Amino acid sequence: MIVPPGSTIGIIGGGQLGRMLAIAGANLGYRSHVFAPEATGPAAEVAATWTRGAYDDAHALRGFAEACDVVTYEFENLPVEALGVSEGVRPFHPSVEALRIAQDRALEKAFAGRHGLPTARWTAVASLAELRDAIAEIGAPAILKTRRFGYDGKGQARLHAAADDDAADAWRTIGGQPAVLEGFVRFEVEYSVLIARTADGRSVAWDPVTNVHDDGILARSSVPPSGVVAAQADAAIAHTRRLADALGYVGVMAVEYFAGADGPIFNEMAPRVHNSGHWTIEGAVTSQFENHVRAICGLPLGSTALTGRAVAMDNLIGNAAERWPTILAEPEAHLHLYGKTIRPGRKMGHVTRVKR
Repeated sequence: MIVPPGSTIGIIGGGQLGRMLAIAGANLGYRSHVFAPEATGPAAEVAATWTRGAYDDAHALRGFAEACDVVTYEFENLPVEALGVSEGVRPFHPSVEALRIAQDRALEKAFAGRHGLPTARWTAVASLAELRDAIAEIGAPAILKTRRFGYDGKGQARLHAAADDDAADAWRTIGGQPAVLEGFVRFEVEYSVLIARTADGRSVAWDPVTNVHDDGILARSSVPPSGVVAAQADAAIAHTRRLADALGYVGVMAVEYFAGADGPIFNEMAPRVHNSGHWTIEGAVTSQFENHVRAICGLPLGSTALTGRAVAMDNLIGNAAERWPTILAEPEAHLHLYGKTIRPGRKMGHVTRVKR
């Protein structure tokens, strides 16, 4: 089904990803209608319409979907039960099933394993007693992660030893929520693969992106890949396509990997446009945001080729956004500010540099 330019794209979530999706849609002639619980947000400045409503309000979401021609979302911490009502009203991409799997680390890792992707050793835990049993099985060091609602390093605790005190401290740190315990993985670097896929199975992939994190938050993404990431690129892209095909996925999907000694090791997937793909706005012929719009609207996908010989994207976290005068003085720097109030640890914007 083709959703032609002039139609309205519904975006659930009004943050910076929604903002950049709305801009990409507008460039192709689409209007954007945002649904979010806040009165305003980064996407408000560029969207044609804003509906304020709770994410768990199925009635409001249904009315929102009826006012749009196609619906997507910008983040995955959403109640799948309420969204399921919207899915049957208008074309809804990516699917609620993709969202259900991606927002639960245990379901996600089991799904990856079923489709042949190597993962760290892991097990689900629902109590301190189960955590102690899991540590006895997997060993330490290890990392405990909440099954749901974890991002940018939140909802995680490291276990450096198998001692009872460490287990109890970790369990308190994550608030005693259902979790997964993962064994540590030996790896050289973290990287991500982003693909865009249409309903009829066509897909394109960008170069695998090498990522550097600071305090659990993505600090820098760079392409093209080199070293071990370049050596694993074909395998990682094939893994990512296999997951997308298994889901009948439509839109942009990101999968994060560890570069292990024997190949890519699956870390997590995101059923949406992704921070590690922001460089594509200036660094690729077609950005992740434009290809997401193209995919969900049934349009031909655009080229993912690089526009330069090397591209680097740096996130501007907290007060780093105040460096905007210096950044703008760089002739080849591309600055993106999201219009958010500065807070420590908050993603305020990003800057992309393309070497030609």
